[in-house]
Amino acid sequence: MNGQGERDAWPTLADWADTQATLHMWTQVVGKVRMALSPAVNHWWHVALYVTARGLSTSPMPVGGGRTLEIVFDFMTHELRLDCSDGGGERLPLKPQSVAAFYRAVMAALRRLGVEVRIWTHPCEVENPIPFKEDEVHTAYDAAAAHRFWLALVRADRVMKAFRGPFLGKVSPVHFFWGSFDLAVTRFSGRAAPTHQGSPLAPFSISGEAYSHEVASCGFWPGAPGLPPLFYAYAYPEPAGFAQAPVAPAEARYDSNLGEFVLPYEAVRTAPDPDAALMAFLQSTYVAAADHAHWPRAQLERQSEGAPA
Repeated sequence: MNGQGERDAWPTLADWADTQATLHMWTQVVGKVRMALSPAVNHWWHVALYVTARGLSTSPMPVGGGRTLEIVFDFMTHELRLDCSDGGGERLPLKPQSVAAFYRAVMAALRRLGVEVRIWTHPCEVENPIPFKEDEVHTAYDAAAAHRFWLALVRADRVMKAFRGPFLGKVSPVHFFWGSFDLAVTRFSGRAAPTHQGSPLAPFSISGEAYSHEVASCGFWPGAPGLPPLFYAYAYPEPAGFAQAPVAPAEARYDSNLGEFVLPYEAVRTAPDPDAALMAFLQSTYVAAADHAHWPRAQLERQSEGAPA
């Protein structure tokens, strides 16, 4: 494979579990800085990271004195870049190191830039969390694996943005949540939803705000130790008949344990047209949610020639 085909190829995400576990914690450190510095936005949208042409970014955050700060995981040069709008900056190497060492390095860099911020140092949405200051367990960083992860995000981000575009109603950005470690986009019907009671990993303080209104949400989860990467789609509240709805492509199925449709990443990666396979999944699961919940689709969707039904 060469040329455009090689540039568009979806990478394998095999053999990266240890790097994934460490990177998950590193993104939580940076994500909590973003949460502390950014004005609150509905549905916790102010905490998310964004896919860029080099990695994952906080986007600019206000730090006082008329300055802004952006923190970027650069998966091309394998640096954590901290850049201030006054020209100040720091570069920290992404390399094998413990979460504790990474946390100390980030906080020291922020102090050198004159940014004072306090964060809660316990990881969120994970089982058996280890406080950042004490985490000497997660130390792996395989640069090639991290680069492949970023390439997968770039591919998924591209398709998810195309899927997001025709929706006229309220819709989230395509953004990366460091708690659940997934790339997501959410469409809203405009109607209030029943109160979400939360879960052990995402309590009411998080879920109550996130699911205050009726949603059809989808995303990309890059896997975890012992669990393969996948795309997912769900509705809240889940309407009757949603789980039995026909969806595409053929490899997609409803997982009753998760309460959502899932599509293995590998099925997309190896499809003759990966973008088309993923778009079929995003569109068909949205239609299943919207039709079974009786969303006013004619008001919420841009109608254009050739648009998916």
